Amino acid sequence: MAGIVHVVDDDASFRTTIQGLLEAAGYRVLTYSSAQQLLDQQPDENGAACILLDVRMPGMSGPELQSRLTEFGSTLPIVFLTGYADITVTVKAIKAGAHDFLIKPVNSDELLKALEKAIARHETVRALKGELEALRSRLSTLTPRQRQVFEIIVRGKTNKHAARELGSTERTIKAHRQVIMEKMNVQSLAQLVIIAERLGVLA
Repeated sequence: MAGIVHVVDDDASFRTTIQGLLEAAGYRVLTYSSAQQLLDQQPDENGAACILLDVRMPGMSGPELQSRLTEFGSTLPIVFLTGYADITVTVKAIKAGAHDFLIKPVNSDELLKALEKAIARHETVRALKGELEALRSRLSTLTPRQRQVFEIIVRGKTNKHAARELGSTERTIKAHRQVIMEKMNVQSLAQLVIIAERLGVLA
C-alpha cells in the first residue's frame, strides 16, 4: 500500500535524496522547501498520505506547522526528522499527535517502516471518518420526534418511560423505535447505543 509522502525540509539536496529513495519504494513524493509552502498548498487528505517533516527550518518550524495543521483539522500523520535530538521537542511533538520521530542521518529501512505505519494509520483514520459521516447522515434522516425517542432509549430507558416523558403512548414509542432501527440500519438496541456513543449523543 503505497501513497503520497509530503516532504518538508529546507535542505534541497536532502529533499532530492529522499525523493529518489521514496519513489524507488513506490511512493508519490511532493516536496516543499518550507512549512509555509505546505500550508499554502493545503495537501489533499483524500488519499493515503503522510508528512515527513524537518524540525528546524527558517521561518515556521516543524512543530509550529504541526500545531497549525491540527487547528485546520488535518488528519495527515506526521513523521518528524531532525538532525538534533532534543528530548523536550520530541516529547511535545509526540504528545501533540506526531506519529514518529527519527534522527538524521536516518536508516532507509527505518524510514520506510515509519512511513508505511504512518500511512496505514491515515487509512484507518479516513475509514473511521467515512463511517462517522455515514452515521451522521443516517441520524439526520430522523424526524425531530424520532430523534427525541432515540435519545431517550439509548440511555437505557424503557418504552414506558419514553412514553411518559414525551406524553405519548407505549404503542407509538414502539412504532417510532421500529422506524429508528430501520433508518439507523441496526438490529439491536446495543448497536444503537454504540452509534449514539460514537456520535457523541450520550456525552
